[in-house]
Amino acid sequence: MTKGKEILTWKQQAKVKAAKYCAYQERTQQEVRDKLYSYGLYSDAVEEVLSELISDGFVNEERFAQAYVRGKFRSNKWGRIKIEIGLRQKGISDYCIRSGLKEIGDADYIDTLKSLIQKKWNSLESEDTYTRKHKTARFVQGKGYESELIWKILADF
Repeated sequence: MTKGKEILTWKQQAKVKAAKYCAYQERTQQEVRDKLYSYGLYSDAVEEVLSELISDGFVNEERFAQAYVRGKFRSNKWGRIKIEIGLRQKGISDYCIRSGLKEIGDADYIDTLKSLIQKKWNSLESEDTYTRKHKTARFVQGKGYESELIWKILADF
């Protein structure tokens, strides 16, 4: 043994690496679990380290959901439907999904939808009005926006 140096066990080393992995960006429990398995840990050790990371505040699925919602809405201009589907695919609970979706203000949501509709509408200048409306509606539905909102806005076009 070397003097003054603490020798870390493989589980402690994995926890340190996983903590750095979590500090870089928000992660789901499943992402961290998969990473711990990739370090060669067995299931008991993985769950123990994951539990410690949760209690130390490195893993928080509600915080993950909020960051995911903010990122997908602001950067990708996704609607609530597509964001919710993405969170469900990541195994996030209903409570965390609801908490995350609160990050989108109604006014911002409508403004973003109007902006997307206007941009798509302008790109379809050669089409007739009926076709433009349907192509625009399909485009923003693909982005995860609600049909009733889309058609309400398109009624003014």
